[in-house]
Amino acid sequence: MSQSPSSDIAFTPSVKALQTRLGSRAQYAKMEARGGFRTEVSADLTLFLAAQRSFYLATATADGQPYIQHRGGPPGFLKTLDSETLGFADYRGNRQYLSWGNLLDNPKVHLFFMDYTHRRRIKLWGTARVIEDDPDLIARLHDPMAEGVPERAILIRVAAWDINCPQHIPQRFEAADVADALAARDARIADLEAEIARLRSSP
Repeated sequence: MSQSPSSDIAFTPSVKALQTRLGSRAQYAKMEARGGFRTEVSADLTLFLAAQRSFYLATATADGQPYIQHRGGPPGFLKTLDSETLGFADYRGNRQYLSWGNLLDNPKVHLFFMDYTHRRRIKLWGTARVIEDDPDLIARLHDPMAEGVPERAILIRVAAWDINCPQHIPQRFEAADVADALAARDARIADLEAEIARLRSSP
């Protein structure tokens, strides 16, 4: 019996039926023939994650009610632990514990990354668990640049991930990156003005 492509995690029979009815099934069937979505945390995914300051974490209750939570931190706060595992330190927030509670009933998660600067987005499926009693792991995932004290770790076992096309993604830039670019421009202008003044004052 042939193994189902990894993309079946998203392409359910109902999804495939719609693709067939609306004319896109053939192109996705070709992708499925190659195995579907990527399943390992590759070098290029690790590089992408190392630059990300935020992502959206989707969980669901036992009866399927979805919930999406924003997670943010210093670039690279979501760390690659091995070829199939990601992890991040969890800090105190509003203490509702919605995502954590959902994971106790349903470990399935979806992570959505939006890189506005480079107009890229990545979708990632997996399962997650919360770890409270491993101080070494929590310390490993803690970023000194992050605000607050880490209380626990969240590990994500990657099942599949895919890159979306850039269509309809508006290009936006991080405020800190814009400030750095403007500072570099102003420094260059100051250097040029000083050089002009020097040349004008030369005999």
